[in-house]
Amino acid sequence: MTPLVIIFLILLVLSGVGLVIFILMHSGKGTGISEAIASSMYSTQTGTSIIEKNLDRITIICAIIFMVSLLVLMVIFPHGTISQG
Repeated sequence: MTPLVIIFLILLVLSGVGLVIFILMHSGKGTGISEAIASSMYSTQTGTSIIEKNLDRITIICAIIFMVSLLVLMVIFPHGTISQG
């Protein structure tokens, strides 16, 4: 494997793990358990909105990195070109 492929594989894995973590960090919008936990952690509404906006930005950046690295790897390894040996 070339260094470029290794870099894109690392980016794919890191952005995938980042997506899972940052999506799970979003507070719920309903009245369930996640809303109770989120409301106890944040005392003011302004702090919550700033944190949510930054969390949204980070999640979007991770999603873009994930999609770009996935598309690049799809171009580098078209269907049926990975050899087993």
